[in-house]
Amino acid sequence: MLEGFHPVKHALRFGAELELLVTRDAAELERLAGQLAPELSEQLAATAREVPDEIFEQLAPIAPTTGVMALAPRRAVDVGALLGTHTGAPIVLLEDPRDLGNMGACVRVAAGAAAAGVLTTGSHDPWSPDALRGAAGLHYALPVARVGSLNELAGLERPILALDPDGQGLDPATLDPEAILAFGTERHGLSDELLERADARISIPMRPGVSSLNLATSVAAVLFAWRLSGGRGA
Repeated sequence: MLEGFHPVKHALRFGAELELLVTRDAAELERLAGQLAPELSEQLAATAREVPDEIFEQLAPIAPTTGVMALAPRRAVDVGALLGTHTGAPIVLLEDPRDLGNMGACVRVAAGAAAAGVLTTGSHDPWSPDALRGAAGLHYALPVARVGSLNELAGLERPILALDPDGQGLDPATLDPEAILAFGTERHGLSDELLERADARISIPMRPGVSSLNLATSVAAVLFAWRLSGGRGA
């Protein structure tokens, strides 16, 4: 479920095939499209179905104020192919992320920085409704998938760089563009298993006394440091 105009817009821009598009106000949808996504105006107008307010309000826990929602199939990801493809851009690995909205924000950041993909471990589905809201539909802009175990990362040509407070200070100019950038939870960090698998540990320089950053903020700091140092990505 894509809840709101921006998620629908982003999904369409990156090739999502909508199964259903509904709006509570076709005229307002036309106005939004003309203002924010004119290249999609005709497509939205041709496929949108206007429904009464009382029906629209029942389609999500909190109906989006933009009055637009859509259904689209999730995009299948071949994790093995992703890990084995040389794209010139890093892959973000989130180890057992707990906050679904924050997970979605990581996807949004990774899409903006043109990362090669986002992989997660743990029990939470990166395509869950809260994660989709946090990503504003940008799951369709890059591969997003959950890996069953860290064993799927064994024998890769891509180096694993673990974000760890005790790691060497981040130098964006030397960051391997083919790296897997591994981020742990704010409270526990990365597991011993992943730290042992890592080829190197790096840290984000921070003011003394600041113990940690929000997960999505950490991902943004590293990816955009890489991007601004000359990384271009896919």
